[in-house]
Amino acid sequence: MRKPIIAGNWKMYKTASEAKQFVEEVNGLVPNTEKLDAVICAPALFLAQLVVSSKESALQIGAQTMSEQDEGAFTGEISPVQLADIGVKYVIIGHSERRQYFGETDKSVNQKVKAAFAHDLVPILCVGETLEHRENGETGSVVEAQVEKGISGLSEEQITQLVIAYEPIWAIGTGKTATAEDANEVCGIVRKKVASLYEDQTAEQLRIQYGGSVKPANVDELMGMEHIDGALVGGASLEVESFVKLLEAGSNA
Repeated sequence: MRKPIIAGNWKMYKTASEAKQFVEEVNGLVPNTEKLDAVICAPALFLAQLVVSSKESALQIGAQTMSEQDEGAFTGEISPVQLADIGVKYVIIGHSERRQYFGETDKSVNQKVKAAFAHDLVPILCVGETLEHRENGETGSVVEAQVEKGISGLSEEQITQLVIAYEPIWAIGTGKTATAEDANEVCGIVRKKVASLYEDQTAEQLRIQYGGSVKPANVDELMGMEHIDGALVGGASLEVESFVKLLEAGSNA
């Protein structure tokens, strides 16, 4: 039985005081950790503060990106060593916005995934297709290629610890969402691809999230699908009430 994981991605929203208040309000509302992993991926400026603020709760803190380098002359970057040192647990890698606006490639994404594991961080590896890909019937091939390149060189054990988030690019921040059946189909393609590269049992342990305009109104249906083990959530993770509803849905899945 795969443990559901709900991860909020705040992107470039909230001030330090707003972030601290959010976490303090959510702390006592996180469901039993035996049933669910609850994560907030916040802007880098707030990470150390939020790790401290959530220390007595089941809420875990993640970063939204990181460098593949441990240290060096890389102005503005954040290393996995630094994230691990302050107690961050998760890190989003290869989000479509990072690929689109900041030039991340399948190669650099793979390097970052390996660097995360080297420092005991759990990578949330994002994959997904554009609307053009979907309309051209290329969803499967695009997602399979991203998965294969993103996990290249990982061990069986690392695959079982990895989280993959399927996020159709056309459904991010648009209000559109894939149907639960469509989302499940692509998450199934991801699992099948991993099974072809590793053992079937390993692929069965892999947790796969859906990300793309997930809200309290549609999370139950999505979480009820065979291959969907959680959600990577944008806008609906910014408000305490909606985020807690998502956590409740995840814990009951």
